[in-house]
Amino acid sequence: MRNPYRPAWWTNAVVYQIYTRSFADTTDDGVGDVPGIIAHLDHLSDLGVDVLWLSPIHQSPQMDNGYDISNYRRIDSRFGTEEEFEELLRQVHRRGMKLIMDLVVNHTSDEHQAFQVSASSRQNISRDSYFWREPRQGFSPDEPGAEPNNWGSFFGGSAWTYDARTEQYYLHLFSRHQPDLNWESTRVRTRIYEMMNWWLDRGVDGFRMDAINFISKVPGLPDSSVRGTGMYANGAPYFTSGPRIHEFVQEMVRAVFAFRDEGYLAVGETEGVTVEEAALFTDPLRGELDMVFQFEHMRVDQGPGGKWEYHPLDLLALKAVWNRWQRGLAERGWNSLYLGNHDQPRLVSRFGDDGRYRYESATLWATLLHLQRGTPFIYQGEEIGMTNAGFTEIGQYRDLESIGYYEEALRSGISSASALRTLARSSRDNARTPMQWSDAPHAGFTNGTPWIDVNPNYRHINVAADRAAEKSIFRYYRRLIRLRHKSRVVSLGEFRLVQAAHPRLLAYVRSLQGEELLVLGNVSAKDLELPADQRTGIRVLGNYVDTGDARVLRPWEVRVEQLAPAATSPGADGGPAATGAGEGP
Repeated sequence: MRNPYRPAWWTNAVVYQIYTRSFADTTDDGVGDVPGIIAHLDHLSDLGVDVLWLSPIHQSPQMDNGYDISNYRRIDSRFGTEEEFEELLRQVHRRGMKLIMDLVVNHTSDEHQAFQVSASSRQNISRDSYFWREPRQGFSPDEPGAEPNNWGSFFGGSAWTYDARTEQYYLHLFSRHQPDLNWESTRVRTRIYEMMNWWLDRGVDGFRMDAINFISKVPGLPDSSVRGTGMYANGAPYFTSGPRIHEFVQEMVRAVFAFRDEGYLAVGETEGVTVEEAALFTDPLRGELDMVFQFEHMRVDQGPGGKWEYHPLDLLALKAVWNRWQRGLAERGWNSLYLGNHDQPRLVSRFGDDGRYRYESATLWATLLHLQRGTPFIYQGEEIGMTNAGFTEIGQYRDLESIGYYEEALRSGISSASALRTLARSSRDNARTPMQWSDAPHAGFTNGTPWIDVNPNYRHINVAADRAAEKSIFRYYRRLIRLRHKSRVVSLGEFRLVQAAHPRLLAYVRSLQGEELLVLGNVSAKDLELPADQRTGIRVLGNYVDTGDARVLRPWEVRVEQLAPAATSPGADGGPAATGAGEGP
């Protein structure tokens, strides 16, 4: 049972996401597996992370890389056996880490038994487990415009697919192979809670819940007036944080978590959630989620057309978004901190400099992120500065969303070369190339043929090389994690943005009970002289070996400094600087 008035264990924890199929392959079939994770647990233990999050490894036809589950209680054989999963749990727990599973319950695979039964006839017990609707009045079945509403799918095209056998459409916000579950059905919810309890009883420590705020739809599923991409509308206003969402999540917590000890973790992916809604989801007194995954900060390099419409990073917009979320959840609620995952391009390629200043920009962004209030998430490969894939042909892509974009782009008159440039910058497959362990063939990921191409830069960007390097991103991440573990200022302190209008300086202060930490980051490849009114202090951490000029930040330099109390603050010369503190690369 949680005590909502005491800081939770995860306030000073760090989570590491494993995309299993791209992590490590031990069977030489080109697909990562559970034994591959076991083989590299010491790498993660050395890094110092507290929680491992596994992307889906349930039984699945893999139409969307496991986010289409056909059996929630079985490990997919391509990833390993049930016994191997049990061994993974034992080995994770033996090292003092926790393991959470990706839980996909907005939708199932169309090969799930429940959908097979639901689709078999209009008169069966599972028909209302999914959303079935008649064609639009006045239209012939399966003709364009006959869909029950005008919502588009996230993967392109309509969110409805016609079933000729029963002469109705079914709803799928994602692929047609991922029909949406109808959470209005008490039977659906009960079976989901039973399944969740089964996993927790087996020993997993919680869940990251995929698209969890889509589970409540507006009754009637009305047409949307919000412009989408292509010929379909954006239905998000009618399925994002719908009318019964908090009721459903609270019911889930009562049925699954409330009677357990406080060691579990419940993370919700909540696309489109506002700060105010996030506070409701994560207020410990409401009994819902521990933290949310929100996306507002991940859109500061996108235009009105979404992820495929690239704009250079707007640092002022990012500062405003981060500040709003930090302040909005300061009194109640909690946020996850991330800049990369399996659905995003590589951090250092997207927001940094993946060439000359790869080390500096990777460690700058890690610092600016990890020292905020919230729980940091590291995506596999971030800790060595892995970069975007550099694919040049559509045949190299595996992601349904990316392939769907390419096909729609060509239909709309965009050239193949232009569409490929967009994918090279923004595709989810940038994050899904195999983990680069060494300079051995296929980056040490497999002895077979990898399911997706390895980034050719693995010969110099890999775990072995980085851990042996003088400037090691891995070792820097380890210092960041240790700082969060030991510092209550980092885990619980207040957040105050400073120099909000500066176009290249991202700076903030964390404070708790008279102690203050200043974080200063130069988000550019040019020297940056600090504003005259900016206080400085004693260095705690930095990504340059030498301390340099206290009033000048070098390209992509980040510094963490202990501030003296205001009455005895050092002057414009910055005061004394720590030396020999073991910081830097």
